[in-house]
Amino acid sequence: MTARQTTGVDGLDELLGGGLLPGTLTVVVGATGIGKTQLGLQFAQAGVAQEKRRGVVFDCSSRGDSQNHAAYAQRMFDARLAVADVNRLVELDDFFAASKQFGDYLHVFDYSGQRVTRKDLDWDDWRNWQAHLNARLRAAISFLYGNLVQGSRRIVIDGIEPVDRPGESIQFHLFEYVYHQVLRKDPEWVARDLFREHYRQNAEAAAAHVYDPAQVGCVLLVTSHETMLDDLISRPLAEGDVLSNANTLIYMGKTRNGDRMGRSLFVAKHRGSACDERIVPYRIDDRGVHVG
Repeated sequence: MTARQTTGVDGLDELLGGGLLPGTLTVVVGATGIGKTQLGLQFAQAGVAQEKRRGVVFDCSSRGDSQNHAAYAQRMFDARLAVADVNRLVELDDFFAASKQFGDYLHVFDYSGQRVTRKDLDWDDWRNWQAHLNARLRAAISFLYGNLVQGSRRIVIDGIEPVDRPGESIQFHLFEYVYHQVLRKDPEWVARDLFREHYRQNAEAAAAHVYDPAQVGCVLLVTSHETMLDDLISRPLAEGDVLSNANTLIYMGKTRNGDRMGRSLFVAKHRGSACDERIVPYRIDDRGVHVG
């Protein structure tokens, strides 16, 4: 049986029958401030013990600044996230050298603005977003592929803002691309996409640095309109959207107990494994999310 990937979150692995299945997509859904980013960072940090290398964070936030990942990591694990510069030209020389640094964190957009869906943008703004995205794809491939060839097996994709139709979101377009064309693609074909006309001179090195995409776990953090856990649980899943296609779906939301509010989570789906169907409270402190 394939070894599970621990989430790094106290109590959550038990709910998941031992952890997450590598080679699959896990989607965590909840409102802003509910603890998704802390959970994602705990999953990434758990790679240090399990795979001997920390996972990396790919931030899709459309705000002009990044989120608080570095501050969280410093406080939770006393770890420093090396930030990759998305505006720096991709350096292909000595790409496979052991000393090459790709960073732990990439904020892919610096195109400021909160609107990320086609219905909220006029034609020129939508085209500008697409051009901005296309200009960042090579940096995205380099960051993800470089970390994968160096042994990272955990990818956290954060910053997905709430939308009514994922198909109209620039962020979901980017996620679909990197998930299918980088994380789940044969690594030698990813190298072809990255090196392009320089592939032949790098083909031997690429062949020497293959990895198994079936061992790569991906956690996608999605911000919801809904705040209450009951509302998240009752929301319909549209056939073909990212939530319905995920192997594992975890909802995080607020719950009411008398005159007090709390936080609880629910594993709505966990294909290929038994899972606990209880609604389970959790708490957040300086060390992250703790379940139960």
